[in-house]
Amino acid sequence: MLLSELKQATTASEQRSCNGVADRLTQEVGRICTESKRIQASGEADAWATALARHRLQQCLTYYSLGSVRGRVELHSNLSAVVYRYINPSMSQASYQARLTLIEDFLQGFYVEALTAFRRETQLGPTYTPRTLIELAEYMAFTERYGKRRIPLPGNRNQQLIILRAQTFSQQQPTETLVDLERAAEGTLLESETPWNVASIQQVREQMVAQEPELPEDTLRQTVIKELVAYLEERKQADCIEYFVLRLQDLPANEIEQILKLTPRQRDYLQQRFKYHLIRFAFSHHWELVHQWLEVDLERNLGLSNKQWQALQEQITPQQGTLLKMKQQKMPDAAIAQTLGCTINQVQKQWFKLLEQAWEIRNDQDSGGSQSPHE
Repeated sequence: MLLSELKQATTASEQRSCNGVADRLTQEVGRICTESKRIQASGEADAWATALARHRLQQCLTYYSLGSVRGRVELHSNLSAVVYRYINPSMSQASYQARLTLIEDFLQGFYVEALTAFRRETQLGPTYTPRTLIELAEYMAFTERYGKRRIPLPGNRNQQLIILRAQTFSQQQPTETLVDLERAAEGTLLESETPWNVASIQQVREQMVAQEPELPEDTLRQTVIKELVAYLEERKQADCIEYFVLRLQDLPANEIEQILKLTPRQRDYLQQRFKYHLIRFAFSHHWELVHQWLEVDLERNLGLSNKQWQALQEQITPQQGTLLKMKQQKMPDAAIAQTLGCTINQVQKQWFKLLEQAWEIRNDQDSGGSQSPHE
């Protein structure tokens, strides 16, 4: 059953890996059902096995549909939300950015631990690494389940494994040290300085000296943010701006709801309204700036490979094809409208649709399969 559904949901090139994934999921489900006294006592072990197998399969296919990049982002976001409140060095109030850095360090180590556990529990070799998208999806689904496992504690309590690891990680972090930035910049040390303070001042000074100018892509990103905020202000979307600022801080949905004093339904509605304006901004009003920042501008064939570019050419209408060629020649909209015999507004609408088609082709290729409703 697992093998059949895996083959139906994956591409032909992935199906060679489906046998291994199906075997490993079957072994895991069989082991759980055999060792669980509750399942054995129910007298419905086969029904439990089927339900559990389908659950495992759905988790795997969810990550598969997201693709390697978005799948990793989804996994990282899910686990970050779980450990956020627990990653905080003792006796200190770490800033939001400092906590994000600590979470990043912690999760990198946790991913290695999860891969080791995956090899051990599936009886794979010590050098096994996921090679295909379906194998990567299997590993990411396992990592999420592994982190959320309940570990029994004294006093009839239990806790998720990843939270216990996060608490241990936080306790092992060194305490914060106050550093005089002026003395660090000058490189002056006092005779009374402890070795720890001396090392801290030296590290801060090294970072000051090694600080590089802002990268061009960072400057371009800030320009995109500034223009988007101005676009929203022009349309009197103050609540969308507040939501956007909080999203830039990577805050989870529940914290955004608390700060803005919204219900989940109101926050979802605001999110959809922001998404609408964001798409209009990216595909119409400031499309050149956004596409340049994403490195998918016209000079790069809208970020499409040769095969994808050919697919786009086959999808668009003859009028859109002419529009695309004139855009590549950097003709103004007024001249394009005159050539095509239509209004400037119609030119902009046709260009919006064309950019949207290119975006969908890129997303479809990135996801490793059919486009998900969230892309």
